[in-house]
Amino acid sequence: MSPEKLVLMANQIGRFFDAQQDGKAVANIAEHIRKFWEPRMRRQMEAHIDAGGQGLIPDVRVAFERLREEERTIA
Repeated sequence: MSPEKLVLMANQIGRFFDAQQDGKAVANIAEHIRKFWEPRMRRQMEAHIDAGGQGLIPDVRVAFERLREEERTIA
C-alpha cells in the first residue's frame, strides 16, 4: 500500500477519535491500529515516520510512536 494511502487512512482514524473529545484520542488511535492494521501496514507506516512522516496529524504520529515503544518493551 502506498504511504499516501496509509497516511490518509491513519488521519481518518485520528480525526474520528479527535472528534470524540474524551481526552483519549492517542490511546484510542493506537488501540485501533493495534487491532485492525496488519503488521505489514504498521511497518510501512513506521518507515514513513522514519522518513519524516509527512502529512500525518500529530495525534496519529504520537500513537504510532507509542505502538513502537510498546513493541520494544515486549520484545
